[in-house]
Amino acid sequence: MAPNSTIYKVELQVSDMDRHYYASHNLTLAQHPSETPARLMVRLIAFALFADERLEFGRGLSSDEDADLWQRDYTGDIERWIDLGQPDESRIRKACARARQVVVVNYSGNGAEIWWNRIASALTRLRNLTVLDLDPDAVEATVGLLERGMRLTAMIQDGELQLMSEHANVAMTPRVRVKPA
Repeated sequence: MAPNSTIYKVELQVSDMDRHYYASHNLTLAQHPSETPARLMVRLIAFALFADERLEFGRGLSSDEDADLWQRDYTGDIERWIDLGQPDESRIRKACARARQVVVVNYSGNGAEIWWNRIASALTRLRNLTVLDLDPDAVEATVGLLERGMRLTAMIQDGELQLMSEHANVAMTPRVRVKPA
């Protein structure tokens, strides 16, 4: 944890009907001083979308060598590497060489479009890359769910994620830019 990080405790109940994954996760998220609340919530959304008992948060902003989230198999090999935002081409290539599956989750709207148009042609040969876009308005709405202690339910069906608290419900459907065949 970075000095002066803000700590959030999350009880996340995941019901992913698309993958038939149902579990409860008790998570601790450390918000780096330079991390925005929206990015923190995108980390939580990415966890919900790819939830697994072995999925964990990396050091993210504190380390260039870690993914924002990653999942390792029982031998320590990286099964899934998840980065948020708009990583550069070399970082994506390096991640694709290290992990079986790489996912980039964008959440900046038009900025994501510009980023993708710039690097898309260079990444077309990467067979283990998935790129998702989240609607920036929906991401901003999830910031309203942010509390130091949260109890959230993530329900996923037909590609749509509903993130629910006792007081609010935010729905979003991630747009798939590229996905392995």
